[in-house]
Amino acid sequence: MFESIDLSLVDWSRAQFALTAMYHWLFVPLTLGTTFMIAMMETIYVKTGNPEWKKMTKFWMTLFGINFAIGVSTGIILEFEFGTNWSNYSWFVGDIFGAPLAIEGIMAFFLESTFIAVMFFGWNKVSPKFHLLSSWLVAIGANLSALWILVANGWMQSPVGTQFNPDTARNEMTSFWEVLFSPVAVNKFLHTITSGFVLSAIFVIGVSAWFLLKKRHVVLARKSILIAAIFGIVSSVALIVTGDGSAKQVYKVQPMKFAAMEGLYEGGNGIALKAFGILSTSKADPEYDKLKDFVFKFEIPKMLSILAANDPNAYVPGVKDLLEGNPEKGILPVAEKVERGKLALEKLTQFKEAKKSGDVDKATELRALLISDDFQANNFKYLGYGHVKDVSFLIPNIALTFYSFHIMVILGAFFLLLFVLAFWLLIKGKLEKQRWFLWIALFTIPLAYLASELGWVVAEVGRQPWIIQDLMTTHTAVSNISASSVKITFFLFALIFTSLLIAEIGIMLKQIKIGPKEEGGQKS
Repeated sequence: MFESIDLSLVDWSRAQFALTAMYHWLFVPLTLGTTFMIAMMETIYVKTGNPEWKKMTKFWMTLFGINFAIGVSTGIILEFEFGTNWSNYSWFVGDIFGAPLAIEGIMAFFLESTFIAVMFFGWNKVSPKFHLLSSWLVAIGANLSALWILVANGWMQSPVGTQFNPDTARNEMTSFWEVLFSPVAVNKFLHTITSGFVLSAIFVIGVSAWFLLKKRHVVLARKSILIAAIFGIVSSVALIVTGDGSAKQVYKVQPMKFAAMEGLYEGGNGIALKAFGILSTSKADPEYDKLKDFVFKFEIPKMLSILAANDPNAYVPGVKDLLEGNPEKGILPVAEKVERGKLALEKLTQFKEAKKSGDVDKATELRALLISDDFQANNFKYLGYGHVKDVSFLIPNIALTFYSFHIMVILGAFFLLLFVLAFWLLIKGKLEKQRWFLWIALFTIPLAYLASELGWVVAEVGRQPWIIQDLMTTHTAVSNISASSVKITFFLFALIFTSLLIAEIGIMLKQIKIGPKEEGGQKS
């Protein structure tokens, strides 16, 4: 398929990036939501002067700080890997991808770093209102940092606002605002941060539930649960809305991922939604090994068409439709896309050869062709297909994508129920008596992290083999380095990240056991 590429290098490079990203995402979501809840608690303290709210603010701020400090290291390594492991990708789209990352770096170092210092060390050194402002700016800054990362990722899922420059053989940005406000990027940002908000609310409720089980810091626990339950309900509703928006964008710009999410092989009108199902090991189609039969599936008639296009009779393509084409629905077969991609590569090669040989007239003619709107729209947009020799290569891991998506959705519904129950039991004065609920709340914390990670599995595994949708595969994006060096660093990173995670959990648990402290340093 890719004779000149060491496939083990691609696999190990992907594994290393996935390892770093998944460890990084164990730290990030908690910072996105706890900062806002901390700011809310401090706002109540400034307005009421009640020292209990200040004590709460400081306690949750400490846990946030531990998580934030360890999370920074994995984020830095993640960005470096674009240069070390994916240098061809960085060369091809560095002008586009680098812009939001540069803004994120500036914002993180200047906005977050400055006001985090005030937030942690400014008590009794600045006025209460300025300290409160710092807390809100840290919350906003943390989420704006996430914005730029997710804009970059959204562009990879749906490349917009750019044009190919044949002289440099690179993609260049033509509209920063089109990249920033891409519907995919906007929905991805909103859905990702709201998932972080939900995780943070579950964390606060879970830790507070532990205090209630131990009959310690009861007032703090009850007030923390009140804030987290309300924050969680609002965030869960927002998560459902943004999830629906994200799914609609996937349906439009990444139909293969959408089909994988639903295990949809044969498309059609009025397609049912698989609420859940179990895949077998037997093949559903003799031609495609990756398509497996369903042992069991529970479907809701026409619901997938409704969710995809707000129309119960809307057409939704399946995996086979996208590979073999459907002229009636305007879907090109992969074979046609491959030919168009090969033509784009051929004309680009001819242009480079003409420039090298000094044939100015031919180079000028080819350059005009390459940058023409017609060629860009009909050929260059399929550039990545020019390297594809086996259509089954374009089918992502169906089972992993399908299960990850459905488990994530089921857990999301459970989290909303948890928030509603927590709020209802609290206002009815029954929370401390329902020990079964407190134990469930405590053990829901790891489920929140699982759901968060599964969201990224869907987003990234579902779009394989593309690193840039339709333009570049992972096989052409990888750096020209030895697979052995990637293997070594993979295991080194696994050891380091696991050690950091164990250290963070140990520090967090120790701090939780110590609990909040009074102003004089005595435990409450």
